[in-house]
Amino acid sequence: MHMNNNVRQRFTKTFPDASYIDLSIIDYGYDDCNPLHSYGPTIREYYLFHYIISGKGTVYYFDDKGVNNVLHLDGSKGFMIWPGQIARYIADEHDPWIYLWVGFAGLKAQGFVTQSGLTVKHPVYEARSLSEDIKLRNKFLSIVNGTKSSPIDIMGHFYQFLSMLIESSAKHKKTSGNSLQSFYVNEAISYMERHYQERITIDDIALYCNLNRSYLGKIFKYELKTGPQDFLIRYRMSMACELMKTTDTKIGDICDMVGYSNLFTFSRAFKRIIGESPSEWRKKNKLR
Repeated sequence: MHMNNNVRQRFTKTFPDASYIDLSIIDYGYDDCNPLHSYGPTIREYYLFHYIISGKGTVYYFDDKGVNNVLHLDGSKGFMIWPGQIARYIADEHDPWIYLWVGFAGLKAQGFVTQSGLTVKHPVYEARSLSEDIKLRNKFLSIVNGTKSSPIDIMGHFYQFLSMLIESSAKHKKTSGNSLQSFYVNEAISYMERHYQERITIDDIALYCNLNRSYLGKIFKYELKTGPQDFLIRYRMSMACELMKTTDTKIGDICDMVGYSNLFTFSRAFKRIIGESPSEWRKKNKLR
């Protein structure tokens, strides 16, 4: 990785609460770049969106064979970098860009990005109108400049930001226009949200949707880049986190409340998804 250290003004903020599962900010910030300031090539395991306030720069996307897409961008545009994607971006030599950026992940991150109409092949954001562009920029600035905001306040603003991004994008995909497979995926998710406390299986979900289990897995992978089993586990863990954070319910009871009959199985799944045991996580995140 190469970075130019002579940035005129740059600051990075790490989101102070890692307990959000559906949607979570990783970090965010602001760069007023020097000429030819560059970042990458690098790879991340989360979505990274840049919004260009002014100036110019170039983005290079890579695949196994080398550079597969080059974008020359200027102010009032944005670009997305996907999890697992290799990218490098460089400020213009004569008119270097100033941009805001935010990294985010979570169960519902892919769905929000999909609704915006941005894709790996077409990763550039451009607003449909000047007024919508100004609203999006102001909301982004309010997130980045918020010095005393609580995690809940920041996440509230970030949901509003994503809503503005989706609605203002010239490539916005309206929900009503989604394909039949998107409908089935949404039906499956809705079923999980209503029945996650029960001992449901992927076969139960497929039966509810009147689909073959393997086909359900295939369209889930296509739409959300994850399988229905993994989505269900992560959703159950997000519900478990909420219960551990906001109640005094025993972990053994929470295990049962999110669809697990065996505490060992629950604890192992929790540690795989969250990165620490339920009791360790609760000590750090329990609301007093």
